[in-house]
Amino acid sequence: MKKLGLILFLMVPIAWLHAQKANPVLKLLPEGTRVIENVTYAQDTLQKHLLDIYLPKKVSEKIPVLILIHGGGWVVNDKYADIGYMGNTVSAILQAGIAVVSIDYRFATQARFPAQIQDCYQAMSFIVRESARYNLDPSRFAIMGFSAGGHLASLAGLANNHGISSFYVDGNVKSFAIKAVVDYYGPTELTSLGSSEDPKAPEALLIGDSPVARPDLANIASPVSYVDKNDPPFLIFHGEKDQIVTNRQSKLLSSWLRIAGVKQELIIVPDAPHFGKMYDVDIYKDKVIHFLNVHLSNN
Repeated sequence: MKKLGLILFLMVPIAWLHAQKANPVLKLLPEGTRVIENVTYAQDTLQKHLLDIYLPKKVSEKIPVLILIHGGGWVVNDKYADIGYMGNTVSAILQAGIAVVSIDYRFATQARFPAQIQDCYQAMSFIVRESARYNLDPSRFAIMGFSAGGHLASLAGLANNHGISSFYVDGNVKSFAIKAVVDYYGPTELTSLGSSEDPKAPEALLIGDSPVARPDLANIASPVSYVDKNDPPFLIFHGEKDQIVTNRQSKLLSSWLRIAGVKQELIIVPDAPHFGKMYDVDIYKDKVIHFLNVHLSNN
């Protein structure tokens, strides 16, 4: 990532950056969507330990769950940020009968890695515990993430079967029924990022030093370190003209998954920058819906 992600991804509309506010994405969602907001998943009072649950209307059977993880260089944004420009896709997910759980997590400026993946798994643990209350199906999880959230979504999906105790806040390893991962332009191999020697880059803030200075820590935090044949299928999107996270990161993840025999598809979006509405057009929305329907099906 270049120079703190070009000032920490400030190209995301400023309306999405404020903390604890009225939900700005409700107007983007289908009529009848049921919303449970600002639910604490960690039994504490941290504002970054909240999630929102969006439930599709008129679903009688248990509902499969998509965990949505926002981007922002691990240091900015919130659980509304990426929904703000992906409303077409998120609405279609709800219309397909899939619940969306959008989570916040601690910034790298608050707690170094592995706090962020601990929070992701802690949120998933909460959903498993409370699944009956919300009529959710804990045997059908998918994860979607954007940029830094794509990194965490990929890491959560790939490390799930490795039993890494440090990735769980209480040290007790859990395993989740992760059936699919959708990764939008996430970093996957921290030492190969263009800014990996910069001690002030976002990835350096994440692990506490530059990846080149601490390749051991970078390896632990890199999703590609955990690829094996038992991983869930991946759908990966990256922009042809991404100047913040080079699409080589997604190409690398795609290649590792292919070599391991994991189902995966990489889509390089023509002319697309690091994020934005170019990823929310019908052709890519339809890809996402088909992918989720196939892998979250009860059949």
